[in-house]
Amino acid sequence: MERKTIGFIGAGKMAEALIGGLISKGVFEAGSIIACAPSEKTRNHVAGTYGIEMFATAAEVTARSDLLVLAVKPKHVLGVLSEEGVEIGAGKTLISIVAGLTIDALKSNVPDCKIIRVMPNHCCMVLEGAMGYSCDPSVDAETELSVQEILSAVGLAVKVDESYMDAITGVAGSSPAFMYLVLDAMASAGVLNGLSYNDSIRLAAQSMLGAAKMVLETGKHPDILRDEVCSPGGTTIEGVRTMEDMGVRSAMIAAVDDTIKKSRRMSGN
Repeated sequence: MERKTIGFIGAGKMAEALIGGLISKGVFEAGSIIACAPSEKTRNHVAGTYGIEMFATAAEVTARSDLLVLAVKPKHVLGVLSEEGVEIGAGKTLISIVAGLTIDALKSNVPDCKIIRVMPNHCCMVLEGAMGYSCDPSVDAETELSVQEILSAVGLAVKVDESYMDAITGVAGSSPAFMYLVLDAMASAGVLNGLSYNDSIRLAAQSMLGAAKMVLETGKHPDILRDEVCSPGGTTIEGVRTMEDMGVRSAMIAAVDDTIKKSRRMSGN
């Protein structure tokens, strides 16, 4: 696939994660990536870290690239798109990672370009993100394939209808916070029984990472994998019984569901 210049409008943590992933996975060379940031400190940091060319304004980036990533805070979107000299018209593709911003809202400002809306999570920073994305009807198969490759540089990307973006927020966008809560609890139990917190948290985190890979790589249902760990009358089934008695499953379902409901209220859905 021919590589053109990809331009980032905004260079915050999520944009930086994407830039690093694209370079490390060989999807784009540093010389084919540009970005903008109003802060000179940010420009110097990103340029120095990744070797890409940085600019002060969005207009300078949009003039030099047909493939763009919108990575600014929601409150700054309208100001950026109305900036003098910004041109995102026919022939350009805009990938938006702005939280809560719908395709229709973007289309009202840049009606002629192809738009892909993405809901990432912050695990993209270690190239293990989980993302949902939706395309506007003008996005063709070749463009979608290119976008899928870009997103896959920092994790797993799943295409969904835009109406499910609030669900993606709960299952992927917010869920790392729930995992961190579980990990800290596991480590605390290790400390209660004499292990150092450092050893406990590393062992718990590696176990969670391994369990996740087992689900993804074997394709087995989590219930089957759980049963494979539980020996009859053993230690693991004792712990599983305790978790079930204390409502861990119900608590997790409720936490994700409440997150989705809050996302719907915030987005007006």
